[in-house]
Amino acid sequence: MHDVPRRPRPAPVPAPEDGVSFVMPVLNERAYLERAVRSVLAQDVDAPTEIVLALGPSTDGTEAVAQRLADADPRVRLVRNPAAHIPVGLNIAIRAARYPTVVRVDAHSELEPGYTGAALATLARVEAANVGGVMRADGRTPFQRAVARAYNSRIGLGGGAYHGGTTEGPAESAYLGVMRRAVLEEVGLFDEGIRRGEDWELNLRIRHAGYRVWFDPELEVTYWPRESWTRLIRQFRATGSWRGELVRRFGRRNGLRFFAPPALVVAVGASLAVGVLQVTGAITGWVAIAASVVHLPVAAYAALVAVAAGRGGGRGLRDRLWTLAVLPSMHLSWGVGFVQGLLRGARGTVDTSRLARNTPLP
Repeated sequence: MHDVPRRPRPAPVPAPEDGVSFVMPVLNERAYLERAVRSVLAQDVDAPTEIVLALGPSTDGTEAVAQRLADADPRVRLVRNPAAHIPVGLNIAIRAARYPTVVRVDAHSELEPGYTGAALATLARVEAANVGGVMRADGRTPFQRAVARAYNSRIGLGGGAYHGGTTEGPAESAYLGVMRRAVLEEVGLFDEGIRRGEDWELNLRIRHAGYRVWFDPELEVTYWPRESWTRLIRQFRATGSWRGELVRRFGRRNGLRFFAPPALVVAVGASLAVGVLQVTGAITGWVAIAASVVHLPVAAYAALVAVAAGRGGGRGLRDRLWTLAVLPSMHLSWGVGFVQGLLRGARGTVDTSRLARNTPLP
């Protein structure tokens, strides 16, 4: 790929009355789907709207919820996504959509009523192809609140703009995204071979086609994280694995922040190895003392996590203790996945956190 052109091309600006299509891939989201869809239907947009749900093979009753919503409101349309993978479902929904502006939404997200109207105004004002805002994670249980605090913290997810940025401007990617369909079709929609990080890769192609991707901190979306420790681990390992794959493919185009978790994994591994040598007496004296320097990065990280847990708010000691567990769980599982993906590729790795218990992979 060539360098991104310095002068961005203006994306097409449809007439205000041309309509907006919301697209949402859905798999095993019975607990979240209705609130997510109702937040879309409540959008204050002076134009026709629809929401296209790409239904994967759910096993938890999600399909019944989706059918009930579709029966109650003609704006809710259902399409099938037998493969269950997110980029496949997004492409199926986009191809089925009727309108020239596409808003990606997630079953774990809820939009404020003015979100879409504000995003449309920003798209038109800066002539961008895609605009996104801030992910505001929230939680209903001590564990989920701890994950939400990690998401909202610069320590938790590395300080990307959509995790708390305050300055409007060009961005490398966009959370969810309000997009011009003509540009999506020009660059080829989502890459269905990328199971995680598909939004980053799509926005890379959009930028290389000469269009703007824009961050607007006035746009906020509520996001509900995974609700159990095992699901969180599986989600982050899969995400890290695909980031490793993206680094294999695109190298330096990946931001430096993506390399922090694998660096932590290497530091922890080195610290454990030296610790075993010290405890067993394999190294002694000045050699053992000098080797202790490898423990310093891990000690500094532990102190950083402790400070984050102490200052992260929460409703009590239980929330803070979960934060102590959540942060390293996220970082280490992501880092291990990254190393695996970098060394051998993602190899079809899927996010099994979206599957109900005992659900076989499609």
